Amino acid sequence: MRNINYLFLAISIIITSCDNYDIYNQNIMIPNEVWHMDSIAHFNVNISDTVSSHNIYINLRNTVNYPNSNLYLFIETHAPTGAKLRDTMECILANSRGEWLGKGFGRIRDNQIPYKVEIRFPSQGDYHFSIQQAMRVRELKEVVSVGLRIETTN
Repeated sequence: MRNINYLFLAISIIITSCDNYDIYNQNIMIPNEVWHMDSIAHFNVNISDTVSSHNIYINLRNTVNYPNSNLYLFIETHAPTGAKLRDTMECILANSRGEWLGKGFGRIRDNQIPYKVEIRFPSQGDYHFSIQQAMRVRELKEVVSVGLRIETTN
């Protein structure tokens, strides 16, 4: 019995020590899987660590009926200092053979696409991120959700 207790203690320590370093991970569902051009996803993130490097990812979930192999996004970042950054980003969702790159089975594919890699936030405070589809169609069909993930790097 004593050996079993040590085994459970060891497993608990291993599980709790396997940290994925996420500091933010939020997804917003797209109503009826139709992302309107004027519908913007907003994310507010409090950043307290200005020393560590961070990776920022865009989370996208699409169905296998999504009509394109890519998806363009407008991404705006507002820093607590008032500084603004606006990027246009292309997200590749399928390869040249039409095979989906995201994980999953059934009708949904999950993609976690690098946006900024090993960056340092210049100041502490609340950062506001907004993500808008930029595909030149008013209604982009077969998009399930969009999200933002921020992690500290090792």
